[in-house]
Amino acid sequence: MTGALLEVDGLAIDYGTGRNIVEGVSFAIEAGRTLGIVGESGSGKSSVARAVLGLTPYAGSARFDGRELAAQSRTVWRATRARLQMVFQDPYSTLDPRMRVGAQIAEPLLVHGAADARAARLRVGELLERVGLDPAMATRYPHEFSGGQRQRIAIARAVALNPDLIVCDEPTSALDVSVQSQVLDLLQDLQSEFGIAYLFIAHNLGVVRRMSHDVAVMSQGRVVEAGAVDEVFDHPTDPYTRALLDAVLEPDPVERHRAPSIPEGLTSPLHTLSSEEGEER
Repeated sequence: MTGALLEVDGLAIDYGTGRNIVEGVSFAIEAGRTLGIVGESGSGKSSVARAVLGLTPYAGSARFDGRELAAQSRTVWRATRARLQMVFQDPYSTLDPRMRVGAQIAEPLLVHGAADARAARLRVGELLERVGLDPAMATRYPHEFSGGQRQRIAIARAVALNPDLIVCDEPTSALDVSVQSQVLDLLQDLQSEFGIAYLFIAHNLGVVRRMSHDVAVMSQGRVVEAGAVDEVFDHPTDPYTRALLDAVLEPDPVERHRAPSIPEGLTSPLHTLSSEEGEER
């Protein structure tokens, strides 16, 4: 994993219960690449994201650009935060309903001293235009936008400081399918333009395959299979991965109503793959 932007090794999370919700998770993300993490609701995907973002204590190691996240001082973590941003599932809950969206996009620029007030206003206009919105919309409030527009605003805020890595935790699952595609196109365009790396967490296998260079499949808090996305999806070796894929692949017309066979001892993914709620936080 030498040279990786983000290196996670033996990550464990117990939320103070003494029982690990996440255990032994390891992966690496190189600059400009996307690692997708996929699994059922409750598999621990979002817990991993929270640990990487410094929102959840963890055991093991999580290093960003060679520095252990948990060991960083407040000053160092402040600098890291500018390079490590996030886009969450529900854009409305992550935007302050009492603030104009322009002020919210400008906030990280001002907090980190990356621009003065005048420069921040100009930068906000550029960012809104870059994500496909009219710069004049900066004076509006979040409730005046659609869900897809709000997610574009959240993305504009996330890229304002030119981060090296963005953690995307189910960033399109609350959106209509047609809007999902537009947001995914935007994320891919930004990656191509700015070389951003993504930790992309989702339960939708099609979205993960579209977005990711590499993938890690999680079940019950552990990574059960990982590798290049096409290799894992086309030639899965773990029974759980095969069960996930069988659950969403187009069934044979003769067996359209027959549920896929789940290997003994595995939890069925069928009742959770279509759900967008209940992810372990």
